[in-house]
Amino acid sequence: MNFSDEQMAASKHLKGPALVLAVPGAGKTSIIIERTYNLINSGIKPHNILSLTFSKAAANEMKYRFDRKYNTNSNYDIRFSTIHAFCFLVIREYSRLKNVEYKLLESDKGINKIGLIKEIYKKVNKDYITEDKLESLLNGIGYCKNMMIDYNSIPKDLDIDIDNFDLIFKQYEDYKQKYKYIDFDDMLTLSYEILKREQYLRNKFVEQYQYIQIDEGQDTSKIQMAIINLLAKKYKNLFIVADDDQSIYGFRGAFPKGLFELKEIYPNLKIFYMQRNYRSTKNIVSASNKFIKQNSIRYEKELIANKDFAEPIDIIRLEESVDQYDYIFNQIPLLNGGSTAILYRNNLSAIGLVEYFERNDISFSIRDNKLKFFNHWIINDITNILNIASKPSDIGSYENIYYKLKGYISKKHIQYIWSNNIHGNIFTTLLNYPNLSHYYKNNIRELSKDFEMLNKMKPHDALVFIEQNLDYRKYLKENARKLGNTYDSLRTIYANLKLIAKSTDTIEEFYGRLKELEYLVMNSKDRNASITFTTIHSAKGREFDNVFIIDLVDGTFPNLNALDNKLEKDNSLFEEERRLFYVAITRAKSKLTLLFPKRLLGERVEASTFIHELMDECK
Repeated sequence: MNFSDEQMAASKHLKGPALVLAVPGAGKTSIIIERTYNLINSGIKPHNILSLTFSKAAANEMKYRFDRKYNTNSNYDIRFSTIHAFCFLVIREYSRLKNVEYKLLESDKGINKIGLIKEIYKKVNKDYITEDKLESLLNGIGYCKNMMIDYNSIPKDLDIDIDNFDLIFKQYEDYKQKYKYIDFDDMLTLSYEILKREQYLRNKFVEQYQYIQIDEGQDTSKIQMAIINLLAKKYKNLFIVADDDQSIYGFRGAFPKGLFELKEIYPNLKIFYMQRNYRSTKNIVSASNKFIKQNSIRYEKELIANKDFAEPIDIIRLEESVDQYDYIFNQIPLLNGGSTAILYRNNLSAIGLVEYFERNDISFSIRDNKLKFFNHWIINDITNILNIASKPSDIGSYENIYYKLKGYISKKHIQYIWSNNIHGNIFTTLLNYPNLSHYYKNNIRELSKDFEMLNKMKPHDALVFIEQNLDYRKYLKENARKLGNTYDSLRTIYANLKLIAKSTDTIEEFYGRLKELEYLVMNSKDRNASITFTTIHSAKGREFDNVFIIDLVDGTFPNLNALDNKLEKDNSLFEEERRLFYVAITRAKSKLTLLFPKRLLGERVEASTFIHELMDECK
């Protein structure tokens, strides 16, 4: 690779603190690799260099590229590491010195994090936790740890919709401390405490790693930056490569504000700008540059295209969600080869894509295969309802869902069925309930007829009937918040179920199709395919010849929280959503297509605010 003047200047900076602000496609990792070699060439011992990044894959890639480029055969004792792996090294050294053994709580053997959190939640709230609330709770604890927020001082404006969150957090921390357990985030908090408190250990690591390099610096959390500053305080040889415009992990505790505070901590900080994009055509670079400048909290910089103009950005309006898939399907033969990605804001958007592309016999790879769809409780509800339709004596299934449907059946009625129903029709048994009012009898007769009708329907019609005639949609709408969801997310799951059901004729075929799609999703990650389905978050750091971005409507992208906060004059979430869109459009090397339907999940929607902004900037 021939380096530009700005790349050479950054890679030749050897002493003192430096921040390299690099735009998408500027060759960030290449600069760290080149600088590492320059440090060694200048006489710095390899074992005095610590290069940190934020995923194991990225650390391995950095080491591989360094070894390949400079033909070192791993002879150099350079540490290319994730920050968590480095922190675990600190904890291990402390454990050896103090004879204290810490056990990792993240494993599936014996006591594990998920089981422990579930147990504490049940103990505190006297209820079982749903999968969605479990995810919110885990994310909330992780966020607090990364932002150095103690359970005794949780801000009121921290939007974690979990009852008694602070108490659950405290009991979780107390348990770990008592039994010497640590989780993934504790690697950070514990190593920070150790380095702060134990002067001998701090000095050991400070002297060993006199040159510290950070890749993807915009993704550092507050606690990570605090650890880095502890290590770099003496020699101040801190080299951070970052792009504040690509900070998209605020929900995990990423703290881009730390980049703006570097000048206060290191008054002699040298700032380098790598503003030339080697990835994308001038059309894409120019639009991206104007678009991201609408954010107010950022370092001012210019994207400069290394490539010339090519195809314009296509902005396509369609009628329905599924029309987006038709459009992409018809465009694929017209593309000039190369890699193609379909990007989306929310993981659930992958379900419709998988269903459509598999039916049309087009191979694909899914970057995020841990979809919380196929084991979602909505699918369990539908299974229970359809079980009752085919077997009206199934009391167990009815007990699971009676309060989610029309009919006003109570717990007393369910107990009566258990006591008096001997493998008979549960509705017939209910009609014999003592002193049952005329109103209740009519409800039960109507419900019985509904289930008889349901048993004769094809899967798609059955799902529509359950949603509308059995009042299941009303249940989802009224209970979404209590269940730890937004109604939109539940509606999306149900709409995808209807989409899958549409191509099946029997309930057995519908169930089989769900199992088939689940298998496809779980086993498509490493498939050697030219088309990739991925969330934008997972696409960060990657590039594709052709990029399609789908579901570009307000409420989905930008999401509802960001839009609501903007109305309340708080732009922080909205600006993060704008950065996420910026990351999405800068993944494209040659061809970029933005798609939005007039109707999403059957309801009229507005085109994404970001499409309007991009169009305005492209005029």
